[in-house]
Amino acid sequence: MGALPRFARRFFDEQERLFQIGGGSIGGKAAGLARGSALVARRGEEIAAAGLAVDVPSLVVLGSDFFDRFVESNGLEPLLEEGASDRRIAEAFHRATIPGDLVGDLRSLAELVRQPLAVRSSSRLEDALGEPFAGVYRTKMIPGNAPDAGARFAALLEAVKFVWASTWFAGARAYLAATGHRGEREQMAVIVQEVVGRRHGDRFYPDVSGVARSWNFYPTGGARPEEGVIALALGLGKTIVDGGVCWSLSPARPRLAPPFASARERVDGTQSRFWAVWVGPPPPHDPMTEVEFLVEAGLAEAEADGALDAIASTYDPASDRIWPGLGRQGPRVIDFAPILVDRSLPLVPTVTALLAACEEELGGPVEIEFALSLPPRRPSRFGLLQMRPLLVSAERVEVGERQLVEPGVVVASVEALGNGRRELRDVVFVDPERFEARATRAIALEIETLNRGLLEAGRDCLLIGFGRWGSADPWLGIPVRWDQISSARVLVEAALPGMSPEPSQGSHFFHNLSSFGVFYLNVPAADRAGVDWEYLRAQPEIAATEHVRHVRAARPLAAEVDGRARRGRVYRREVSS
Repeated sequence: MGALPRFARRFFDEQERLFQIGGGSIGGKAAGLARGSALVARRGEEIAAAGLAVDVPSLVVLGSDFFDRFVESNGLEPLLEEGASDRRIAEAFHRATIPGDLVGDLRSLAELVRQPLAVRSSSRLEDALGEPFAGVYRTKMIPGNAPDAGARFAALLEAVKFVWASTWFAGARAYLAATGHRGEREQMAVIVQEVVGRRHGDRFYPDVSGVARSWNFYPTGGARPEEGVIALALGLGKTIVDGGVCWSLSPARPRLAPPFASARERVDGTQSRFWAVWVGPPPPHDPMTEVEFLVEAGLAEAEADGALDAIASTYDPASDRIWPGLGRQGPRVIDFAPILVDRSLPLVPTVTALLAACEEELGGPVEIEFALSLPPRRPSRFGLLQMRPLLVSAERVEVGERQLVEPGVVVASVEALGNGRRELRDVVFVDPERFEARATRAIALEIETLNRGLLEAGRDCLLIGFGRWGSADPWLGIPVRWDQISSARVLVEAALPGMSPEPSQGSHFFHNLSSFGVFYLNVPAADRAGVDWEYLRAQPEIAATEHVRHVRAARPLAAEVDGRARRGRVYRREVSS
């Protein structure tokens, strides 16, 4: 993808929505959006025939040359060489001076736009097929509503510097090393893009955010992997991409609810908080944080905003039933029933048509992110926020049901992600006898320590934990970043009584998982096969922390995943075959 049209100090333009300032690379994310924009221009009417018009929100890309010149002119290179802390890097970037020829265009942009903007990374490696860099770098949203253009410019400038700084944060450095790019210099472009949504008092957010994949790693209710999956949430998409609670559905079976055991369980297991851009009085100045201008709110606030009318149901405790809509008194449930059950809005047909068009454009499975605004007196707006390839292995592997219960099976799963075979000896596991949900943050740090040792030794591992890996909610699982578990080549998400959430669906986490080719095995608490804890405890111990153990099998363990049947296992070759 070549350069975009030059920024001519205009932003909202009917004919052209994407612009570029400066030279160099525009990065993977911007290139994906440029292809998405071209696709919508060619096939927009065809996609809109499914129900909703689709557009790519207006954006400006700051070419990677600016980052290179910023680093060089301010003498920042030693920070990377000495491995400085994230805070020190962010502070140094905040104090540094941006290239003079960028100042005028950013100032002009700040004068043009008076609504929330998302300042997003777009690295050379990000969103490339086989390069798992999704979500590694930071995004910062700014309100853009200050009456003074100087204040809007200052916030925009600080956000750009923060995204640039995240290029060198510890997590990003670990990713580079884990993906074989150790010592390689990243080229970082930055996207400044309008936020899709509407204002509700002091909050600005979309009615619906979503992530859709044309290949589904966790089909349920008879759905097939090739039918895809859609994850939906109220508010900003941060809920989904951070691995928070959202609503997942099969595009082919949108009325089929996730497998909750009861109506009460559905109430407890659906979204109760959402993210929004804060557009009220300025918050405390903290330019070194990603959430400076973000706020979390509850469903009562969303209902008062009128944002639940099209997406919520109501739980009736007396009948233990959930009724679509808000016509009754009772707890609200974010299950999108008015859209999915009553079909009041053609969201699923639009997403299905868009996924098909994107698959044709990229020549294989894809993942998209989108946001939907539903203003009461204006047409709905569907914004395409990201389009990237999704790596799906074509190797033919067959794992039968009987093979899951054979002697020598260490881990067995009927909800497996990935496809293929591999061997490994190192196993890092959270000890079920020491695990406590309240300790998940500490457990994440313990795993990081063991992971660092494995990386230094050049060894891969099987990693076993409880609840959702990478969850933004520490009570749903272990809130690790990918760089903290980057030695894992087989990842197991086991469950315990009282901690059995649906399998993770966080966009960035799963894009990285598939790009790395990591096998992912989900083991429900009631699974008949599960995990052979006795075998694991009997293996020679290499290292241990308060909650986590690292053992090494005497002989290599074999792992195999049948991606089409969704079955996977880890087993001892000398016992099982």
